[in-house]
Amino acid sequence: MTSEALSGRNIASAAAPGSRRGVPAIELAGVAKSFGSGAEEVKALGPLDLAIEAGSFVAVIGPSGCGKSTLLRLIAGLDTPTAGTLRRGGAALDGPSREVGIVFQDHVLFPWASVLDNVMLPADVLSLPKQAALERARWLLKLTGLEDFAGHRPHMLSGGMKQRAAFCRALLADPQILLLDEPFAALDALTREELSLELSRLWQDLGRTALLITHAIDEAVLLGDRLIVMSGRPGRIRLDLPIDLPRPRDVNTEKQPRFLEIKQTARALLFDREKD
Repeated sequence: MTSEALSGRNIASAAAPGSRRGVPAIELAGVAKSFGSGAEEVKALGPLDLAIEAGSFVAVIGPSGCGKSTLLRLIAGLDTPTAGTLRRGGAALDGPSREVGIVFQDHVLFPWASVLDNVMLPADVLSLPKQAALERARWLLKLTGLEDFAGHRPHMLSGGMKQRAAFCRALLADPQILLLDEPFAALDALTREELSLELSRLWQDLGRTALLITHAIDEAVLLGDRLIVMSGRPGRIRLDLPIDLPRPRDVNTEKQPRFLEIKQTARALLFDREKD
C-alpha cells in the first residue's frame, strides 16, 4: 500500500459518524451479550461501557473466548446486545451501515471471481454508482500494489495479496469506520508486520475511525493510539490505556522504551487471570 491520501476518489462525501464536536463515533453503554438460555446460557460479553472518538485507532486485546469478536459484531450491527445500548455517531445503532467497513480473519474472497470483481462486490450490495465505484476500485488496487492482478482469481495470489484485496473491498464504499477482526492472523510473521505498517500509514491518510481486534500485543501497540485489554469471559474492560507513541511508526518503533513499557503492562495484565 502507498501513502496517497484516500480523499481523492470518494464515492460519498458524508460526514464521519461522530464528527460533530463531542459526539463519539461509537458509544456503548452497559452492553452485554449472552448466548443460549437457562442452564445453557453463556455470558460472552460485558456489561461494559466504551466510547471511541472519531478518527481514533483503538486496539482491543484479550484472552481467547473473551468476546472480542462478539464486540466487533455488535458494533458492526451484525448482532444485537442482550442488554445495554449502542450508538454510532450519536444515533442509535440499528443494523449494518455502508459507513462501516469490515475486514475479517479470512479474506472471504469469492474463488470464481476476479480480484476486481471481488472488490466491486459492495457496489452491488449497496447500490453504489457503478462507474464511480469502478474508478475507486481500480484506484484502491493501485494503492495496494494489486493493479496488475485485477483480472486474477484469488488462488493466484499470495496470502498477503488476498488480504490487501479484502482491504480494498472494505474501503470501496469509503466507510467512516473500519472494523478489523484479526485481519493478519493467517499470515506469516514477515507479511504480517509489513501489512501492519502499511495499515498504519493508510489509516493516517484516511483519518477514519478504526477498531482492531487482535491477539498480538505487539501489533496492538504498534497500530493503536489506544489500547483496550479485556478480561476473560464474560469480557469486560480491564485496562484502557493511551498509546502515546509518535507517528508515523515503523520497525524501529518497537525498540522504543515506551513501546516496551506499554507491551509489558498489557502482557502482565493478560497473564494475571486471578483478577478477572
